[in-house]
Amino acid sequence: MLTHKLLGVIFDLDNTLVSSSLNFDNIREALGCSKNIDLLNFVDSLPKQQRIDAHQVLVDYEIDDAHSASKLAGTDELLALLSKLSIPCAIVTRNCKQAALIKLNNNNIDVPILLTREDHKAKPAPDALLHLAQYWNTPPENLLYVGDYLYDLQAAQNANTMSCLITYAKALSYADLADIVVDDLTELSDAIAQIFPVQEMNI
Repeated sequence: MLTHKLLGVIFDLDNTLVSSSLNFDNIREALGCSKNIDLLNFVDSLPKQQRIDAHQVLVDYEIDDAHSASKLAGTDELLALLSKLSIPCAIVTRNCKQAALIKLNNNNIDVPILLTREDHKAKPAPDALLHLAQYWNTPPENLLYVGDYLYDLQAAQNANTMSCLITYAKALSYADLADIVVDDLTELSDAIAQIFPVQEMNI
């Protein structure tokens, strides 16, 4: 269960609000990046022209994936619940902005703040989460970061926010790092609804 009062929710994008079929093994092979190195760090470490070329390859993969992304079950209901509770929302993703915007626009997902790797250092760095805490004038510990992968939990840990891991019923080795673990967004909606009095929902 959540350890502090919930005053803001930040979402990962891929496989959290929308589906993603990015094949990172293929991307790594195309760029010559070994499995034990973070992909974005690898691209950033390349000499200038190679870095530019590699970045374009990565963006091309992301945009191709963006066009086939579909909204995940429970997204609309959770966003509607947070709106009723007047809890602000944002998205923090490692995606490029162009691909992220395609995913949001194609799936009619209306979240007012989108932060990508062009805006802040990518997860697991805490920069984007800390920026939102400052922007909302809210202590980080009152924010919840929702994601499906280890980097999401590490980013939350590094920023001192609460964290929610969506597992889709898979056993994940890093689940113990999360404050709350759910199978899907519907389960998260139920958990949030239970901690707020009915009168706060304006129903």
